[in-house]
Amino acid sequence: QVQLVESGGGLVQAGGTLRLSCAASGSIFSINVMGWYRQAPGKQRELVAHILSGGNTYYADSVKGRFTISRDNAKNTVYLQMNSLKPGDTAVYTCNAQILPGPIATTPSIVWGQGTQVTVSS
Repeated sequence: QVQLVESGGGLVQAGGTLRLSCAASGSIFSINVMGWYRQAPGKQRELVAHILSGGNTYYADSVKGRFTISRDNAKNTVYLQMNSLKPGDTAVYTCNAQILPGPIATTPSIVWGQGTQVTVSS
């Protein structure tokens, strides 16, 4: 079974910085995509950023220029560097990955972490 474990959330003042980490473990042959979602109270979950195996990245317009996603393929880990945080960034941030568990797998598994709370005070 593949597991994603997030870390790095916490409480920070507006303008501050946090760095989230998400490490995948278990039966992993390759990871096609790793990304971060967030969900604030009363709002739908939204994609914040993702990174493909080849390094291509996507960012939501609301975080462009402030957040940076990166990955360490050797460690099966994705990071989200969050700078210039705003109160609107307050949410539960959850890691997501599309994973091939073995070399003969034809369909990737979609795996979610448990989430980590990010709170930005004004």
